[in-house]
Amino acid sequence: MGDLTNSDYYSKNQRNDVSSNHEGGFGVSVMELRELMELRGSEAVVKIQEEYGDMDGLCQRLKTSPTEGLSGDATDLDKRKEVYGENLIPPKKPKTFLQLVWEALQDVTLIILEVAALISLGLSFYQPPGGDSGESCGTAAAGAEDEGEAEAGWIEGAAILLSVVCVVLVTAFNDWSKEKQFRGLQSRIEQEQKFQVVRGAQVIQLPVADIVVGDIAQIKYGDLLPTDGVLIQGNDLKIDESSLTGESDHVKKAADRDPMLLSGTHVMEGSGRMLVTAVGVNSQTGIIFTLLGAGEPGEEEKKEKKVKKQDGAAAMEMQPLKSAEGGEMEEKEEKKKANVSKKEKSVLQGKLTKLAVQIGKAGLVMSAITVIILVLYFAVDNFVLQKRPWLTECTPIYVQYFVKFFIIGVTVLVVAVPEGLPLAVTISLAYSVKKMMKDNNLVRHLDACETMGNATAICSDKTGTLTTNRMTAVACYVGDVHYKEIPDPGLLSVKSLDILVNAISLNSAYTTKILPATKEGGLPMQVGNKTECGLLGLVLDLKRDYQPVRNQIPEEKLYKVYTFNSVRKSMSTVIKLPDGSFRMYSKGASEIVLKKCTKILNQEGEPRVFRPRDKDEMVKKVIEPMACDGLRTICVAYRDFPGDPEPLWDNENDILNELTAVCVVGIEDPVRPEVPSAIVRCQRAGITVRMVTGDNINTARAIAIKCGIIHPGEDFLCIDGKEFNRRIRNEKGEVEQERMDKVWPKLRVLARSSPTDKHTLVKGIIDSCLTDQRQVVAVTGDGTNDGPALKKADVGFAMGIAGTDVAKEASDIILTDDNFSSIVKAVMWGRNVYDSISKFLQFQLTVNVVAVIVAFTGACITQDSPLKAVQMLWVNLIMDTFASLALATEPPTEALLMRKPYGRNKPLISSTMTKNILGHGIYQLVIIFSLLFVGEQIFDIDSGRHAPLHSPPSEHYTIIFNTFVLMQLFNEINARKIHGERNVFDGIFRNPIFCSIVFGTFAIQIVIVQFGGKPFSCTPLDLEKWGWCTFLGLGELVWGQVIATIPNSKLRFLRGAGQLTKKNEMPGDEDMNEDNEEIDHAERELRRGQVLWFRGLNRIQTQIDVVNTFKSGSSYQGQLRRQSSTTSQNQDVTNVSSPSHVSLSNALSPTSPTGQC
Repeated sequence: MGDLTNSDYYSKNQRNDVSSNHEGGFGVSVMELRELMELRGSEAVVKIQEEYGDMDGLCQRLKTSPTEGLSGDATDLDKRKEVYGENLIPPKKPKTFLQLVWEALQDVTLIILEVAALISLGLSFYQPPGGDSGESCGTAAAGAEDEGEAEAGWIEGAAILLSVVCVVLVTAFNDWSKEKQFRGLQSRIEQEQKFQVVRGAQVIQLPVADIVVGDIAQIKYGDLLPTDGVLIQGNDLKIDESSLTGESDHVKKAADRDPMLLSGTHVMEGSGRMLVTAVGVNSQTGIIFTLLGAGEPGEEEKKEKKVKKQDGAAAMEMQPLKSAEGGEMEEKEEKKKANVSKKEKSVLQGKLTKLAVQIGKAGLVMSAITVIILVLYFAVDNFVLQKRPWLTECTPIYVQYFVKFFIIGVTVLVVAVPEGLPLAVTISLAYSVKKMMKDNNLVRHLDACETMGNATAICSDKTGTLTTNRMTAVACYVGDVHYKEIPDPGLLSVKSLDILVNAISLNSAYTTKILPATKEGGLPMQVGNKTECGLLGLVLDLKRDYQPVRNQIPEEKLYKVYTFNSVRKSMSTVIKLPDGSFRMYSKGASEIVLKKCTKILNQEGEPRVFRPRDKDEMVKKVIEPMACDGLRTICVAYRDFPGDPEPLWDNENDILNELTAVCVVGIEDPVRPEVPSAIVRCQRAGITVRMVTGDNINTARAIAIKCGIIHPGEDFLCIDGKEFNRRIRNEKGEVEQERMDKVWPKLRVLARSSPTDKHTLVKGIIDSCLTDQRQVVAVTGDGTNDGPALKKADVGFAMGIAGTDVAKEASDIILTDDNFSSIVKAVMWGRNVYDSISKFLQFQLTVNVVAVIVAFTGACITQDSPLKAVQMLWVNLIMDTFASLALATEPPTEALLMRKPYGRNKPLISSTMTKNILGHGIYQLVIIFSLLFVGEQIFDIDSGRHAPLHSPPSEHYTIIFNTFVLMQLFNEINARKIHGERNVFDGIFRNPIFCSIVFGTFAIQIVIVQFGGKPFSCTPLDLEKWGWCTFLGLGELVWGQVIATIPNSKLRFLRGAGQLTKKNEMPGDEDMNEDNEEIDHAERELRRGQVLWFRGLNRIQTQIDVVNTFKSGSSYQGQLRRQSSTTSQNQDVTNVSSPSHVSLSNALSPTSPTGQC
């Protein structure tokens, strides 16, 4: 990033700071530190030596201690923030309410309405010249000149404009509150990210924003670096800098070779301590962010494109401080233009888009036919049958009629487009996300919440998710004796005990500790790696203490550390003994470490030969029995090396060999008490739970039986990683889907698996076409190397407590309590979202079908729609808004887990829903047409049919409007149940929002009818008529029971109707090339330009605009950052991130990955 431009840009801003820095009393300025951070490798080492002498010199200038850190004095910290800045990057300004109003006004249907209303308004003020014009213009003007009626002609246009204003304000307010909510969510996620720093010689966890220049930060495997810094001391440290440099190879860091650590990069191996040298806008991440113009939206848009091209991945990886984003795979899209055409959506989104296009097309056709019929009827009646000439002075009156017809047509269209749908989706998702926070699910990508409802398989880690992650040593094998419980230290030889205590104390991360219990009678607190905590617990149980041993050899005196990683499966530490020779302590998975042992300590603590047959016996008699009890077995060993010649430490295979075994420890990690019942609920809900773990096969099987994942006597597979790979790969070592399909359906436990195995399994299940429905897979992960699997899965769960930053970055949902039962809650909420949308759809479509048919037939038969434009807007927009709020906030029930997942191909509108929509539609149409054609006789009132232009509202049409609204209101109660349940009132009082909305809508309806007058085309009704309207409305509830009685099997035609939204345009993954040519249905419509107003249907997609808040300056870097950890895995990168992440058409915002089949 060593751009000259950066330095120039800042030299202007910082010139006057240099003097003040030295006044601030620090021996180095912001600019000097920035220049230092732009160097790499040996250049940086030379610069530090020239300018500051060594690292200690730099620490002295920054007034900090490399071992004890800052004092933590508040005035000192404030001064540092003032001089060097805070570790915050100013967020992009949120959109103002007015901007949101302007965006809402862009809706095409609304624009059409506004134009029509303005024309109508203009024409209503036009008076044709001459007094007898009324006669000469024929029926066109008849009745228009009644007392004061002409003056009232403007009311309809004004009322439509007013309705539009209401709609726009409601939409803008919803967007605004949504954005506010998600900024809140984002800041919560930011506060969650903490980092370990040393202050006053104590290691403490600090929120990332509180880190200042001069802090000494402790870094370890899996961290996402929050600031720039210089390495003081490191063990086997490897960093993934791909997010900044685009290089996927891990970079080795060492204090004497390449000490520069940059913000936004990931620690992939090792540990160390660094001196923080740049924070916030001065860090490498901050510089890029400034180039992108954070906080200046105008500039940002201009610069964004440039920077994206310049820096590629670098520009994406911007904000380590914010871990709450998903977003566009910009870089990927540059590379693969071919893939952009095939858009991949979440299940619900895909179905809704398709449905919206279909409804929109139908509505467009209906409205066009309505307008054509009205215009033709008028023209034929006036100019052909009555043979009237076209008079120029009458033109405005004719135009006024045409405008009226046009408004009716647009009204039909407005009713046809389900305006409330995006709102229902948004509200439902936002409501669920908010509630899921209380259930320990922090949702990072909105649609993950809904995808989870369709999950068919969960691949879960064992440690910490299914188990408590509180490791306790319960058995051991020392000095040729197998102790079933921890022995009294007197039974062990002093030699063995000393070696064991030293091996455990020194060869574990110094950040791992056991602290006294916070509550009286509570368990001691385990800090750091839990397996190491179990071993340190063993030291304490043997009446020894690990701290004095560590104090004697502090971390910086460790000669060489081979940190634990998924390839080694062991950790080793080398120390220099006083006589100049070296000793290496090693610990790791017992079967792996024992293979490298050639000696073992006997009862006296002396090494004896350890032959291969002794090893086999040990495995049979010690390790397997421990594993069958569900214990994790760890072997501790050591090896001595001569001081001269010094061994070649980099030659790992020779070093980690010929070890002397000290002991084997059995560590227990008990199953969480609530897990077995959670797994039973999953299995009942049709979800297969698989355990993927790094433990050995016997331990894994024992835990799986305790959890209830497997039951003795069932037909299932428990295999380890080696056997798994043997079964799924061909002779060339390539994974074959056919072979995979033979393994995964029965697989329940995959032991000793590597992260690559996990990714292969997830990909294999997702790509499989064995079942009719494509499998929807959820995966849990906590380690850095789980990134690819988390990304590949439909829903990735990261552990909030044990998870590394990299895993959280790649996930869709963070489990804040690391508990499996929280996943079951996520399933429940996901299904609830799907059901909420279905409930709303059932209600919305009934309203739409009836309103469109009434407006259409009414217009064709009586030349006027029985439901006026303003009334339609009230029904369609306001009621739908309220209904979406009412139906989308239904709380989930346990019943949701009693059925199988819907699957990706199941139509959105089930046959039961189709039956309800058609049934209620028929009831409402019969009532309305009866009222329309014989209503005046029933109620003995004047007919409202064939009323001339601008005539006053009739009682007849008011009754129709009122009955229509009341029927919708009672049908809203019916819509609460979509699976054919009889009791529609069940649990209604658990949802106060629903009750208040139903009563509220009823109250507003009374006001509109009694006081709405001309604008709403209403006349006040007396009590008797209100009684009849309400009675007809209540009939909906009775009719609902009648419909529920009709079995679906009798209505065969419904099966076809239920396929309304069948997703037939999702080809399998194997037809990758076809995918590229296959254009998403919605996009094809756009291309043809058949549905010109389709862009107005953005509103169907507003729910995804929620993610736009995540776009605020940081959406794309989130995905890119996550992608960087993927790229580092050479496993199948193309498939990890190809079509899974391309988002919807231009109209839509980015969404989180879902696969396809």
